[in-house]
Amino acid sequence: MACFGFFAPSGFIRDQQVVERAAARLRELGHAIVLDESLLCCDTRFAGDDDMRLASIERMAADTRVDVAVALRGGYGLSRLLDRIDFPRLASSGKLWVGHSDFTVLQSGLLCAGGVSLHGPMVASDFGAEAPSAFTLEHFARMLETGRDAVRVDAPHTWRGEVTGTLWGGNLSMLAHLAGTPWMPDVEGGILYLEDIAEPPFRIERMLHQLQFTGVLGRQQALLLGDFGGYRPGATDNGFDFDAMVDYLRQRFELPILTGLPIGHVADKLTLPFGGTAVLESDEGAWSLDYRLERISNL
Repeated sequence: MACFGFFAPSGFIRDQQVVERAAARLRELGHAIVLDESLLCCDTRFAGDDDMRLASIERMAADTRVDVAVALRGGYGLSRLLDRIDFPRLASSGKLWVGHSDFTVLQSGLLCAGGVSLHGPMVASDFGAEAPSAFTLEHFARMLETGRDAVRVDAPHTWRGEVTGTLWGGNLSMLAHLAGTPWMPDVEGGILYLEDIAEPPFRIERMLHQLQFTGVLGRQQALLLGDFGGYRPGATDNGFDFDAMVDYLRQRFELPILTGLPIGHVADKLTLPFGGTAVLESDEGAWSLDYRLERISNL
């Protein structure tokens, strides 16, 4: 069993019952829990001011009891701290750092420093949900216990083949805003996964062009798209929906683009390595991903 540390490096929450539910749920599974003081903090939209949230990260890194550090929620806030976080210290802390959404920022800097993390469930939206997803909990437990997992996705596509590479990614908005900065991982031959919420297809396309024009996509072997829901089509979209965007990108970009990966701001989500290794295989009508925490090469 592991010791989980709950901390709040980004947004705050109003309902502390979600923390209590998350802690109780994991304790029932035999895990120990450490609750950081940042979980109770609030400064406008943030879980405390910048100094307080930075201190919460440093406490997680220094706490020898904690094996798995799980973010309370996403939102916004970690971008403010990028130039102040000691990423080599986090990478050498021996902990698994877990989260998604805004947490992509921390995971990107961590990978640049040689650390591997987990793109997975968070305290508020997942472990602390009134009715947590059995799918999410099952896949998280498998990654925690064995360090590997796999998924098969039935989704229309035309690419056939097999590739092995570094598995990484996260929230598209966060990665696009890191392009050109020291905290954008330089992954060669990777398998990139992306998700986002409340972004219309034209904005998704624009951010993917940003990754293309900065050379990020050109260094990848494949692009896996997760959930991109939560947006409302506008009158000026005129039928330009997610499927139309994917069709265009498949014609424009010279890499396989596969859809249907169960990640994102949804109840049912995989726990994926951010910097681990994966084997991607595609056959007629479906594709599969087998992944593990271990890395195959240095970045």
